[in-house]
Amino acid sequence: MIDFKKTGVQSEITEGIPVLVITAPTATGKTELLADMFASDADSPLAGRAEIISSDSMQVYKGLDIGTAKPDKAFCSRLPHHLIDICSPDYQYGSGEFLSSADSLCLDIWKRGKLPVICGGTTFYVRNFLYGLPAVPESNAAIRQELERRIKNEGSEVLWKELSGLDPESAAKIHVNDEYRIKRALEVYLSTGKKRSDFSVPVRLRQEYKFCIIKLERSREDLYERINKRVDEMFSSGLPDEFFRLISAGYKKSDPAMQAIGYREFFMVSEEGKEKSVYLEEVKDLIKKDTRHYAKKQVSFFRNMPDGESFPMEDLQAVRQKILCFFSSHLEKT
Repeated sequence: MIDFKKTGVQSEITEGIPVLVITAPTATGKTELLADMFASDADSPLAGRAEIISSDSMQVYKGLDIGTAKPDKAFCSRLPHHLIDICSPDYQYGSGEFLSSADSLCLDIWKRGKLPVICGGTTFYVRNFLYGLPAVPESNAAIRQELERRIKNEGSEVLWKELSGLDPESAAKIHVNDEYRIKRALEVYLSTGKKRSDFSVPVRLRQEYKFCIIKLERSREDLYERINKRVDEMFSSGLPDEFFRLISAGYKKSDPAMQAIGYREFFMVSEEGKEKSVYLEEVKDLIKKDTRHYAKKQVSFFRNMPDGESFPMEDLQAVRQKILCFFSSHLEKT
């Protein structure tokens, strides 16, 4: 194994840009692995050699720090992160923008002699980066405007139920409060008469990259215990205060960021006639439940993803060795 700290290697592209992709359900321990392998002060031959591109769809939003488990400034000073804190909570940041930004960043990071690492658990971000965007039609302005009007007047639940009748497969994957995805799925159907699932999704890995895909796993019991503990810690760290600061700043239930798990539950639980402590405890319990449900879907997605290698978190030594081998195979001494 090459000692990168001593050789001061220069990067050289061999066959496409090498990209490490680390996926796992929420609360699995991705951040700890990144710190252990790549932070500037890590006891690792790869210390300071990588930059992280976040594939978390909610860490892009400013002000959503605690509820998204966003890396703080101190950690980012030890290990640079991209695509966090880049837009306001009322902006709809989509997978197309993520893919374009991630592609540009991978090239820039590699040209500067570092290893691009995609890390996060947003399944459609990971899928689109690995395989490319599905061939869905472009937006139809007239239909989109009509859906905007309807969702404002009738609410997201009415349109979600309509979507359930037209495209139950898409509706099952979309939360009833996720206005953007409800509107987009309806727009596709109303524009084409076809369900989103009728449009082909690429199944071959993109050829621009040489991928190393690592899928981290924990037992369900362990994962759920970690989720529950994390939510408790979020509340202790001030998640309710963070939520109410966002509300005071003028952000609403309909804003894209406020539909994230950890924030939407504050709207879903009624405060009426309750002590604040009771209300917050109910919100906390609902966040735990929603997060566990989300993690279950992530587990299923990553398990069924045909590419990549799965590792239990108990075998981190094998993960480290895999990453070291991948990194060294794409760099040459000068």
